[in-house]
Amino acid sequence: QRLGNRGTLTSTDCYIVREIYNGENAQEQFEYELEQALEAQYKYIVVEPTRIGDETARWIAVGNCLHKTSVLAGSACLLTPLSLPLEYSRYVILPAGAISVACAALYGISWQFDPCCKYQVEYDTCKLSRLPLNTLTSSTPVVLVRKDDIHRKRLHNTIALAALVYCVKKICEIYVV
Repeated sequence: QRLGNRGTLTSTDCYIVREIYNGENAQEQFEYELEQALEAQYKYIVVEPTRIGDETARWIAVGNCLHKTSVLAGSACLLTPLSLPLEYSRYVILPAGAISVACAALYGISWQFDPCCKYQVEYDTCKLSRLPLNTLTSSTPVVLVRKDDIHRKRLHNTIALAALVYCVKKICEIYVV
């Protein structure tokens, strides 16, 4: 699953879910084809059917939003005490920590085991120019590229866990005093 030595794609690099309507169950066939391509771990997946492509792009965007929200809220939770006085920072720490943990948990439950979470929508025209997009019937395909997401998962899980520990510590301080 690598680019050839001249920058061309091999047959195992790219899969195209073509928009060909054969009967009443075309949408189900498109979904099945996409699922098979995701599980086969192609480097690039081109989704020609508009509805399936848009749904997939939205699903990936929601996962990205949960990841980023978890990281940013967790960072706000952990860094706020450094920038605000203690009497004000507790109003930011607990909500931000709760948001971080909730987003990380939701991501873990809904996205972690979905093969789609290993993909991002590709917008880079230079990379897109190497794909066989000239053979498509659709003018607006969604192009997915497989990315290693282990580091982003570790990042948001680590920050959310640190925020959780910090929030529990702060709650104990509030109720013990």
